[in-house]
Amino acid sequence: MNPNSCGCLSRRHFIGHSAFGLGALGLTWLMNRDGYAKPIDAALQHYDTLPKQPHFQPRARAMISMFMQGGPSHIDLFDPKPELDRRNGQSFTGDIKYDDAAHASTKLMASPWKFGRYGQSGIAVSELLPHFAKITDDVTLIRSMQTGVSNHGQSIYALQNGRILGGRPTLGSWLTYALGSEAQNLPAFVALTDPRGLPVLGVEHWSNGWLPSLYQGTVVRPKEPRIPNLDPAPHLRGEVQENFLGYLGQLNRSHLDRHRGESDLEARIASYELAGKLQTSAKEVLDISGETEATKRLYGIDDPATAEFGTRCLIARRLVERGVRFVQLYTGNQTWDHHKGIIGSLPAACKYVDKPAAGLVMDLKSRGLLDSTVVHWGGEMGRLPVIQYDGGKDVVGRDHNTNGFSMWVAGGGFKGGMTYGETDEIGHKAAVDVVNHHDYHATLMHLFGLEHDKVTFKRNGTDMSLTDNQGGRVVKEILA
Repeated sequence: MNPNSCGCLSRRHFIGHSAFGLGALGLTWLMNRDGYAKPIDAALQHYDTLPKQPHFQPRARAMISMFMQGGPSHIDLFDPKPELDRRNGQSFTGDIKYDDAAHASTKLMASPWKFGRYGQSGIAVSELLPHFAKITDDVTLIRSMQTGVSNHGQSIYALQNGRILGGRPTLGSWLTYALGSEAQNLPAFVALTDPRGLPVLGVEHWSNGWLPSLYQGTVVRPKEPRIPNLDPAPHLRGEVQENFLGYLGQLNRSHLDRHRGESDLEARIASYELAGKLQTSAKEVLDISGETEATKRLYGIDDPATAEFGTRCLIARRLVERGVRFVQLYTGNQTWDHHKGIIGSLPAACKYVDKPAAGLVMDLKSRGLLDSTVVHWGGEMGRLPVIQYDGGKDVVGRDHNTNGFSMWVAGGGFKGGMTYGETDEIGHKAAVDVVNHHDYHATLMHLFGLEHDKVTFKRNGTDMSLTDNQGGRVVKEILA
């Protein structure tokens, strides 16, 4: 049979005869590789990233999370302990859980760094964070975080996807699933990685889990080209490519109509269409050359020690002001995991992020964006108050502590200039107003106008959610 006898060209024959056949064939191959021929879902659920209505009036419309993988030492940065100072060098006789028992000790170690009080709020901050000290009146410092699992991976999972196991959707995926995005020419969820390497668990930080793949985070690399293969071949540029992609889009939609309910196919087509839009929109948002020199200095881009993280923080601001829903920045693998040599390594880790993170809050505030943008800074754990590797000043470190640690949040409906919760007298365990990962997630969802237990996805006949029937208290005390 002549394929043209009906006066039309089938998708198969268009690809086979097209002058662009190789690229189009690659599109088809990628779809085929991912296996889109699955049983039709009777519900024929449609998935997209178009803006969606929350359950009630939201305070936040976007979030920037700076994930400090490895476990920043709360005792040395955010949570001064006079009793620990008094008992420095004494043996701790209480119950304590070590991750590395072979190199553990029971000798208490006071922070070697001084604390001062800053802002009208008078929040105590370590001398290692002089720029954070300038924004204390804009943040809520939570000193009673707890996941209760000592390993990096399990605690990362808890904070990123709500449980201590992998394979589940992360916070950014849930938010984009529930609310979509105001930016249709940029990804709804962007992951900004560190040039020194991926954090522990790698791509699982931005996984969509069992949500449709449309809600997976899109990685923007730390070095140019930040998004590879954005430029089409010279002979495809301009109107030629636009016409080709437009017609191919029609064929893909027709193909999708014949395979209704295939969420993977639908997500794949949407991803390819977004890739085409990124050729112009991504270049614009990732190009910071038009920013003022004053703005670049605010983020520390003029200093080699802070330029890289500062650039990513500035890109994060540019993304949210263009409608991206969720942006997460990561530090490299175990950057904050100071089991050994903490006195030499913690100051460098702080310097890398302190000015850019504070600059981000200041910049968002000056542009009127902080009120609607949640900013988060923190890792998956803190550190213990006892010495690990008791071999002298150059060697000492601190082991894992997920029973009590600190992180800070700002904007998007959080109060400014307050601390919330307390650890015990030596900083070992959260003791007052404990905030676990379920509480954290429930509170964030609330600020976005969402009931955390009503944002669900049916999987194997069960309604699944971020907090997954594990509780989750909206911490209203820290909301403005």
